[in-house]
Amino acid sequence: MTAPVFRFAPSPNGELHLGHALSALTNRRMADRTGGRMLLRIEDIDLTRCTPEYEAGIYRDLAWLGIAWEEPVRRQSEHFGEYEAALERLKRDGLVYPAFMSRGEIRAAIVEHEASGRNWPRDPDGAPLYPGTDKSLSDRERNRRIDAGSPFAWRLDTGAALARLGRPLAWSEWSDETLVDKTEVDADPQQWGDVVVARREIPTSYHLSVVVDDAIQGVTHVVRGRDLYFATSVQRLLQEMLGLPAPTYFHHRLVLGPDGRKLSKSLRHTGLRELREAGETAEGVMRLVGS
Repeated sequence: MTAPVFRFAPSPNGELHLGHALSALTNRRMADRTGGRMLLRIEDIDLTRCTPEYEAGIYRDLAWLGIAWEEPVRRQSEHFGEYEAALERLKRDGLVYPAFMSRGEIRAAIVEHEASGRNWPRDPDGAPLYPGTDKSLSDRERNRRIDAGSPFAWRLDTGAALARLGRPLAWSEWSDETLVDKTEVDADPQQWGDVVVARREIPTSYHLSVVVDDAIQGVTHVVRGRDLYFATSVQRLLQEMLGLPAPTYFHHRLVLGPDGRKLSKSLRHTGLRELREAGETAEGVMRLVGS
């Protein structure tokens, strides 16, 4: 029987905080309980914000918490070719389109729509959905704009992808850390509209790279925060379109800040390095996150 494969996948664009500690500790504990493997993945596709200093901090903080992982560590910035290959498949299948609308044009479309008394649809995070008017452009016009250097992003044509699938979409969700019971959750990727799957300068996005990585690394159990629960719908659709296996998911509780919202890397008082330098112990951090 193949051992379960877990992964902790932070982005080196800031210091790890208590929320990251909970996620890493939960993955490690569940891997130990099931005799599974624990992988560490560095999600550094954002080359402008991710730095070697923050990456080194991730290794230092996890070691301080007593968390071990397998080597080598997969760094996304070293695998753009694999993501580009997945993007090319989506292009060949007619499931993505170049989206040229600027933020100003998007705002103008929303204002015009809402002036008629109708609310503009928003995704689960509260952001307005992309208008999608670019889908009506001819191939000739798309190529003309691309050749002219117009800024654009590749967006998933969610409606076309669901039509191609032709059946209901769901994912398997563990009910708790014991991994005894799981349920089938109905996926609804349309609530996200046409999400970005790649940009002109970077041939991938979070959604695309994470499903490719999980498949390549053989991840069987995706354990992450509840804030990514609804994003699973988009990732399940991409897995189906790319013929990739679907892991089973568990979305754990979040560590909330004083304002009742999830922690951010900008909240320095929750950073693991700051806590360590203030004299906190790894055992104290585990108590703070209830792990």
